[in-house]
Amino acid sequence: MNISLQYASVSLEGLEFFAYHGFYEEERKIGNRYTLDITVEATVEKAAENDTLQHTINYEILYQIAVEVMKTPALLLEHIAYQVIQKVFAAFTTAEVVEVVVRKHNPPIGGVCGASKIGLKMKREN
Repeated sequence: MNISLQYASVSLEGLEFFAYHGFYEEERKIGNRYTLDITVEATVEKAAENDTLQHTINYEILYQIAVEVMKTPALLLEHIAYQVIQKVFAAFTTAEVVEVVVRKHNPPIGGVCGASKIGLKMKREN
């Protein structure tokens, strides 16, 4: 049988952080709760065939990337997502597409809002 594995999708969803991001100085002082989702499309055929961690997207490393990025205050959610994506591409040469969703819970908009959210998706250019 001739079967070819194209891409696999590896995700971490609902990563929760308390961090000090925001456009307003007060947000960066008092902090807020954030949630991240990271999805990576990658070639993982060797991992699937051989049951080897080094040939897939290690989600423990994905989590450490998120922790690292969330420690550094940023003004915009877009910047947080961009930083995560760049670090994922640097860490995993097999990553082809990376998508990050960042949610800020109870954003300061002057009204009731469960969360503001941005999504950023980037593709590796060869």
